[in-house]
Amino acid sequence: MVQDARGEENVGHTMKDHMNLVNRMKMNSIEGRLCNVYWRDSMMKEDYRIYGDVMVFDTTYRTNKYKLICAPFIGIKNHWNNAIFGCAFLSNEKVESFQWLFEVFKKSMGGKCPITLFTDQDQAIATAIEKFFQQTRHSLCLWQLQQNAVSRFAQLKSDNSFKVVFKKCLSGCPNENEFESCWKSMISKYNLEDHSWFCRLYGLREKWCTALGKDFFSAGILSSQRSKSTNHAIGFNAKKSTSLTEFYGIFKATIKHWRSKEQNNEFQCSKSVPKSVLPMTGMLKHASEVHTLTLFREFESEFLKSISTCSNIVLVEDNMMVYDVSSHDANACTHRVVFDCLRNMITCSCKKFEECGFLCYHCLRVLRINFVITRILYSKNMDQVCQI
Repeated sequence: MVQDARGEENVGHTMKDHMNLVNRMKMNSIEGRLCNVYWRDSMMKEDYRIYGDVMVFDTTYRTNKYKLICAPFIGIKNHWNNAIFGCAFLSNEKVESFQWLFEVFKKSMGGKCPITLFTDQDQAIATAIEKFFQQTRHSLCLWQLQQNAVSRFAQLKSDNSFKVVFKKCLSGCPNENEFESCWKSMISKYNLEDHSWFCRLYGLREKWCTALGKDFFSAGILSSQRSKSTNHAIGFNAKKSTSLTEFYGIFKATIKHWRSKEQNNEFQCSKSVPKSVLPMTGMLKHASEVHTLTLFREFESEFLKSISTCSNIVLVEDNMMVYDVSSHDANACTHRVVFDCLRNMITCSCKKFEECGFLCYHCLRVLRINFVITRILYSKNMDQVCQI
């Protein structure tokens, strides 16, 4: 062009202007052709078959050259590490894009749906979930709700007392009655009666209040922070100028690292025997045989708590015994445990087993005082009782 115009001053723009225009044309060409893309490999499908009961879906990560939305499907493995079941790039956050993605994901996984799906508060995602994951429990990210609550109302940003109360509403109430009382007190104290965001949030309380969601298996996840940490790991070397092919290389390297770490954890479990400050007998011994090292520590913690709790029997009827169990902590709640000694069935009002998949210290306390040291059959289904 400089030659044809007989000098750069006659072209009308600089080399930098020219390159910027060419770059925009390339981006427009890509964005006009590539709408959505999803991929997974065979190992991701196998991981989903085993660990896909609880899944996190996040769309907040956009570090790539074409500003496409990165949307990974994340889960948790038995060593309490992240697992990835698939990933997508979306050109927009419209209902149609999420419906396409969920339909393709479900088809690629043989039709299996998760029990619980954590997402951000997005109506388009919610609409797509209602269509393709009808039996799935849709839960909202508590971390994001906390951030939105203070960012939408400037006067609350520096009010630490509000943050404490709001956090208690989200995940600190043991039952529905206490949640309702805590919520009403917060709304009244901070004059939030007329704020539409809090009104809408209350209408969605079934999706985020932990006091109302204990009947659904969620592996103890309270937010999509696992997905956010996954995005951080994937995007460690990614920049706004990263192309899709470069991003895919980073993605594959990250997955390779995760799988290598998992293999190492499996090796450590196969060659190591858990140790405890308590004698490795009875339930502790069996737990060490069926759990990974990480999950055994979780069980051991509950077992130790059961030693320092107190229990009172409140009812004995035929083969049924009912206990009230509480810890010595002044702020701790008392929970009701029902033990059927004939059928060897136990359940607790805290519903830790239904929510997380292993027994709470309230149940362990009752089992110990009844000299139940036989094997415990762990399950991740939604039964209301645990068979021992």
